[in-house]
Amino acid sequence: MSAFIYLASQSPRRSQLLSQLGVEHRLLLPDDAEDSEALEAVLPGEAPLAYVQRVTDLKLQAAQARLLRRQLPPAPILCSDTTVALGRSILGKPQDAADAARILGRLAGRSHRVMTAIALGVGDRVVRACSVSRVTFAHLSQAQIAAYVASEEPMGKAGAYAVQGLAAAFIARMDGSYSGIMGLPLFETAQALRALES
Repeated sequence: MSAFIYLASQSPRRSQLLSQLGVEHRLLLPDDAEDSEALEAVLPGEAPLAYVQRVTDLKLQAAQARLLRRQLPPAPILCSDTTVALGRSILGKPQDAADAARILGRLAGRSHRVMTAIALGVGDRVVRACSVSRVTFAHLSQAQIAAYVASEEPMGKAGAYAVQGLAAAFIARMDGSYSGIMGLPLFETAQALRALES
């Protein structure tokens, strides 16, 4: 097994979570020429679980091509994607402040699912897993939503919130993986790493 893995993610939270597991890792980030956002486009009628798994696989394929293109030393590559789903609706990253407020208004007083898929690949071998958690938001006033949006924390976050940030005050209940809701399910990641070693 390699002494390190590559993490193909720009999320500092995923890097922190991997460090929490004691996993030595190096970042393998996209080139400026790569259109990473295009990988996250939702297909018509696509179910949230199918979406998050497909996007994670696309991220892994792009990272494997990046590794070859840069002629870097071979090592396992970890990719991950998180999506928030309200029923069959996929609530992605907000486009702007108004979109963030709209998303948070939809989540207020309701339960939603947070799905984080991982794909860990080396050569032709890929280990996949997916964590599905349920989060229930308290009822939120327009003033609470506006104040949270003004913090800018919702931007760049699936579902327009960060569980480890100010939005923790909105969460009445959580069932599932806290680290998965953050963006990298540690139990599933540790299992995938062990499976790749065997």
